[in-house]
Amino acid sequence: MMNRFALAFVVIAAALGNAAAQERVPSLITVTGEGEVAVVPDLAIMGGGVTTIGKTARDASEANAKMMTAVMAALKAAGIAEQDVQTSRLSLTPVRDLPSKVSGGGLRITGFEATNQVSIKIRDVSKIADVIDRLVAAGANDISGIQFVVSSPSKPLDQAREAAIADAHRKAEIYAKAANVKLGAAFSISEAGTSMPGSVMMRAARGGDATPVSVGEQTQRISVSVSYELQR
Repeated sequence: MMNRFALAFVVIAAALGNAAAQERVPSLITVTGEGEVAVVPDLAIMGGGVTTIGKTARDASEANAKMMTAVMAALKAAGIAEQDVQTSRLSLTPVRDLPSKVSGGGLRITGFEATNQVSIKIRDVSKIADVIDRLVAAGANDISGIQFVVSSPSKPLDQAREAAIADAHRKAEIYAKAANVKLGAAFSISEAGTSMPGSVMMRAARGGDATPVSVGEQTQRISVSVSYELQR
């Protein structure tokens, strides 16, 4: 008969074997999937304003205020809502002459420069050229670069996520077939990152005498890392 010590050893060994089986680490394969969606921006943000120079600070400031009033009226006439116009820069600085040997190298103030610039949101990108032309006609002489934005990126990013998962599954199936194993369920999924670069495809510029503006497209990218179980 098996003594008590031998029986206890068998029971303990069986228990350890069951625990090891339960804690078995699954065989995994990890791949990276890429997904991208091209989207036409539906919002433009640009800067526009007026810079004036006068002999005195008051001259420069008053001239600037008069011209800026015309610029704001032009924006309103173009259909830009008041809440979509925000002051981004307001300054009044002296204009100094070059150093003179006669005056001992000092910088003489020859006038003053006033600047007033606003940030403008254009929610209808088809009106960008018209807005720029209206600004120039109203006297704007300080217009900065245009930034094109996708106002609601969630939906196209979700489409890119679906494409990224499909790409990861395709790659995993190729590896599993080459290794002569079966591909199981996804064990873990993590999003590696998102990318929304600038315009990559330009449309034809608007014809006529209007300022040519190309909206283009933005490519939104998603990268995911997916681990799948392998079954023999």
